[in-house]
Amino acid sequence: MPREHVTMEGVVQAVARLTAARTHPLPAVVSVSGPVGSGKTTLARLLSACVLSTDDYLPDYDLVPDLERDEPRHADFDLLVRNIATLRSGAAASIPTWSFQTHRREGFRVLSPGPVIVIEGIHALHDPLVPILDVGIIVESRRDLRWSRWEYLESSGQRGWGVEKARAFFDCVAEPTFARYAPVYRSRAHLVVTNDAPLPGFPSTLPP
Repeated sequence: MPREHVTMEGVVQAVARLTAARTHPLPAVVSVSGPVGSGKTTLARLLSACVLSTDDYLPDYDLVPDLERDEPRHADFDLLVRNIATLRSGAAASIPTWSFQTHRREGFRVLSPGPVIVIEGIHALHDPLVPILDVGIIVESRRDLRWSRWEYLESSGQRGWGVEKARAFFDCVAEPTFARYAPVYRSRAHLVVTNDAPLPGFPSTLPP
């Protein structure tokens, strides 16, 4: 698939152009993939108010081996695909909520449909989503910058592990797991976004 390289500033216009070219009348489905800390969530929120995160379809972490916690085979893609179908039909969907404090599913929330449905997460370009995908995006960012963003979330209490455990997960689980799937995901992307700039809500003193 031909890939177009765009900036964070130009990606909204690029997505609008690509979704306008689709040949069906259904709401557009846009997937935003990339490694941990690359800026997927920030980008997804720029594209639509109707955002689903693959994190919410993760298994309860205490039910799977530590090194397999980010493996897509343990995620509930069947439910994700059903939720997207509901949203595309014009109805609200009951979406699971997964907690980064307890690392398990905590309940459900209601998500209203929209003209653009965005799926964001490291496995947002995984096999079950390909048949319903209109636009695929990979967000890339330097490893040191991505870790600094995640470290900030942990050190500020927004996640439930603390910096030391989060670093071990980043190095031993998140990074190698995404690396195994990255070549396939990149081949499915219409747009590649390089995001090495500061993100809203993060300190501006991260590594240059």
